[in-house]
Amino acid sequence: MTPAHGDPPLHGRVLARRGFLTLCAGAGLGAAACTPGPHRVALHPLGTDGGRLRPEAERDAPGTEDWCIRSSGAVDAVTGYTDQVSVRPGQACSLHVSTTAASFQVSAFRIGWYGGKQARRIWTSPSIPGRAQPPPRLLSATRTVRADWPATLPLDTTGWPEGAYLLRLESDTGHQRHIPLIVRSAEGAGRTVLLHAPATWQAYNRWGGYSLYAGSSGAYATRSLAVSFDRPYDGDGAQKFLVYERALVVLAERLGIPLAYTTGVDIHRDPSVLYGARTVVCLGHDEYWTPEQRAHITRARDAGVNIAFLGANSCFRRVRLEDGKGARERTVVCYKTAYRSDPYYSSNPDLVTTDFRSPPAADPESSLTGVLYEGYPVDAPYVVHAADHWLYDGTGVRAGDSFAHLVGVEYDRVTPASPTPGPLEITAHSPVACAGRPSHSDSAYYTAPGGAGVFATGTMRWVEGLVAGTHELGRDHGMDARTRRFVTRTTENLLRTFARGPAGRHAPAARANVREVYGGTV
Repeated sequence: MTPAHGDPPLHGRVLARRGFLTLCAGAGLGAAACTPGPHRVALHPLGTDGGRLRPEAERDAPGTEDWCIRSSGAVDAVTGYTDQVSVRPGQACSLHVSTTAASFQVSAFRIGWYGGKQARRIWTSPSIPGRAQPPPRLLSATRTVRADWPATLPLDTTGWPEGAYLLRLESDTGHQRHIPLIVRSAEGAGRTVLLHAPATWQAYNRWGGYSLYAGSSGAYATRSLAVSFDRPYDGDGAQKFLVYERALVVLAERLGIPLAYTTGVDIHRDPSVLYGARTVVCLGHDEYWTPEQRAHITRARDAGVNIAFLGANSCFRRVRLEDGKGARERTVVCYKTAYRSDPYYSSNPDLVTTDFRSPPAADPESSLTGVLYEGYPVDAPYVVHAADHWLYDGTGVRAGDSFAHLVGVEYDRVTPASPTPGPLEITAHSPVACAGRPSHSDSAYYTAPGGAGVFATGTMRWVEGLVAGTHELGRDHGMDARTRRFVTRTTENLLRTFARGPAGRHAPAARANVREVYGGTV
């Protein structure tokens, strides 16, 4: 990799991530994870009460292994998007589809445990006439790609349980694409809230040739300054969800803890799902946040809601949501290193879109997460430090035990020079080398004054570690079954403890050990 084109250095070295999605090439579900099955008619939803999930009923409902992509075909074979990133149960949205085939079908799969099959088919459409839609538009001022296709069909979610869904388009020629959709919860009191990250999905989306990382030439200088939800996702259609979110949804549902589902975009608009929640879980790659989203999550923490950051690089970019064609907040704006060109630079500096740690209105993410994003790319063992921490109960680990390749591809560390909550306890302290520069990746835990526990893994591969050694993602980065058992048990401990309420009130508090770990360097 080469240094970022114009991106400011982080602690001396952060590398370009404009090609990050290519590292996940082939990360869609492998053929071994798919068992082809026939089309089915619409199914009656099980285990719901007005759209609210009864965990044990839905978890044990019959599932299907026929939910992944078997053949994607050419880029224009079949693809589409929804006009909303999430809906409440019973709320309608529209599907916008383009295909070179004569007809196609849509199936809706809810991701969960389902006896290990990991999905349930909730609904299947009849055959729908196909149509090749016109080429996308490019808005030159911000180099924003928008498809702006007419609606192909309405999607009625009446009776669909809350949850994370994959819509699968299938053409009559056998080609398929996914579209992610969250059926969000109206309230989260007493529940663990799973926070999905569509703003980050969209930031990396190269459909139409442009993302927030590169333009059609591949150059950072010609990247989009704003990206639109009014276009399909590239690749198989849901790579970010599949790699960084799906396995955690499956595990949480297997545990049977009360769950709620939402997105960062929805928290930005309305934080009410956080009221009375036990926990918020930020998933494996949740980089792009609005200031409003961050403020709402911080207030939830201060009210006693636990937070788990199961990735790295969380809450790193400050973005703004703007309207799209006829719809609210369909555009993710992030000028990044060109922040002085942001129209808000002079009039409203708190909303200028750049890194949270950068001026104007610098506010490093570590004041919430406890850790600070440092660099990319790394591949290193995860090294346990505080082996007696309750997070590691039942794992059998001892101080110094390591798990190969679990730290990557981006990492965070405790950086005392930046604002951090206290007391802060480093639970894992893993040596890394990023572009030849030695450093460390840290897992860290703290207890907030209101009783909330906050844990950050410090590595982006944590959720991938839940399926290490299974080849479900097509690649395991060299992680093995031993790593999967460790990550799974640690995550189970975390979710079960946090599901009981403010962790500072019923679990051992964090023990300040940053000076012990870093010695005279702090």
